Amino acid sequence: MTWLDVLRTAFFALRGNWARSALTSLGVIIGIAAVIVMVSIGQGTQAEIDKMVSGLGSQRLDISSFGGMGPGGARMAQGSRWSLTVGDVEAIRNEVPEVQYAAGSLRGGAQIVSGVNNTSTQWQGVQPDWFQINDWQIAQGNGFDTSDYGGGSKSVLIGETVRKTLFGDDSGIGQTIRIGRVPFTVVGVLGPKGQGGFGQDQDDLVVVPLETARRRLSSSTDMPPGAVQQIAVGVDDARNLDSAQSEIESLLRQRHKIAPGADDDFAVRNIAQIVATRTATTNLMSKLLGAVAGICLVIGGIGIMNIMLVSVTERIREIGLRMAVGAGPSDVRRQFLTEAMLISLGGGVIGIVIGVVGALIVGKIGDLPVQLDSKVVLLAATFSICTGLFFGYYPARKASLLDPIEALRSQ
Repeated sequence: MTWLDVLRTAFFALRGNWARSALTSLGVIIGIAAVIVMVSIGQGTQAEIDKMVSGLGSQRLDISSFGGMGPGGARMAQGSRWSLTVGDVEAIRNEVPEVQYAAGSLRGGAQIVSGVNNTSTQWQGVQPDWFQINDWQIAQGNGFDTSDYGGGSKSVLIGETVRKTLFGDDSGIGQTIRIGRVPFTVVGVLGPKGQGGFGQDQDDLVVVPLETARRRLSSSTDMPPGAVQQIAVGVDDARNLDSAQSEIESLLRQRHKIAPGADDDFAVRNIAQIVATRTATTNLMSKLLGAVAGICLVIGGIGIMNIMLVSVTERIREIGLRMAVGAGPSDVRRQFLTEAMLISLGGGVIGIVIGVVGALIVGKIGDLPVQLDSKVVLLAATFSICTGLFFGYYPARKASLLDPIEALRSQ
C-alpha cells in the first residue's frame, strides 16, 4: 500500500465513527489551545517587564531620604525627613568611580493654569543629569541652560499630556502658565514616553530647575538649605550596580555621621534587583502555566491511545482479513498510526484556532498582556503531531502483531 492508500483508508475508518473521533481529539484540542493561550500570556507579561525596564532604566539607582526614628521609637515614613542634600549628590558623582550621572530632585503636585485651561499634575525640580538618567529628550523648543540652574529661573518644560490639555495643537512654547500662583514661561516640550511600567502616564508632568522648585514651588517650611527628596544615579555599566550601591551606602553613612549598627537615614533602591525579582516570578508562573498545558496535552494523548486500543479490539477480524489478502504487519501498523496522527493533527488544528482566538479574547476582555508568536503556533502543531506518533505507536504495533488466523476466528 502506498502512503496515499494508507491515508485514504485511515480517513474512511475515522469518518465511519466520526463522533468518537471528535471526542477523542477533544483532549488534544484543549491541550493545544491551553499551550497557546498560556504561553502567549507569559510572553506578553515578559514584554511588559522589558518595557518597564526600559522605562525605569537598567543602570539606575534611586536614593530617598528615610524618616529615621520618631517620637516613642516609631519609624517615620520615607521622605518625612530631609536627610539628603545637594552636597551628597556632588560627593556621589565625584567619589564613586562607577557613577556616570547623579541628580537630586524635588517633587510635588499643583494646579497648572493657562488661560481658561487648567490641569492638576506633578512638578519636578531637577538638576541637569536628571534628563540623561531618565532618558528624556526635548521634542520641541529648548532645554534649560546653565543660568537657569543657578538661580530662581521661571522657565519650565512641559510633558506631552500637559501640552495637549493646556494648548491643544499648539506647542505652547513662549506661552505663560501658572504653577500654583507662580507664573512660568514654557521653553520646551518633552518627548512623549507614554504609559510607564507601573501604569502611570509619564507625560503628565512639568519640569523646572531644582533651585526654582526649592524657592518658588516647595510648600515645606522645614526644608533645610540644599536639601533634596531623592537622588537618581546612573551607573556606567549594569554589572557595576551592586558595587556602586555598596560604595554609595558607605559614603552616605560617612557623610551623615551614622554610627556603626545604627539605622540608615536613607534608602537605596536598585531597579535591576526589583526587575530581576519580577522577571523570576514571571518565568516561574510561565513554567507553571506551561506545565498545566502540557498535562492537558498528555491526557489528550492517553485518550487517543485508549480509543485506538479499543479500535484494534473491535476490528480484529478486519485486520485478519487484510493480512489474509496480502497486507503485511508494516501496512497494518502504518494504517493505525496514521489514524492516530489524523486524530491528533485534526485536534491540533482546531486547538490552534481556538488558542489564537482565546488569547485575543483574554487580552481584550481580561486586560492581560498577550503576545502571539508564530513560533508558539508552530510548536503547538509539532506537539500535536508528536502526540499522535507517541501515543498511537503502541496500539498500531499491537495491531500489526496479531496472528491472521487467530484474528479471522475472532467473533
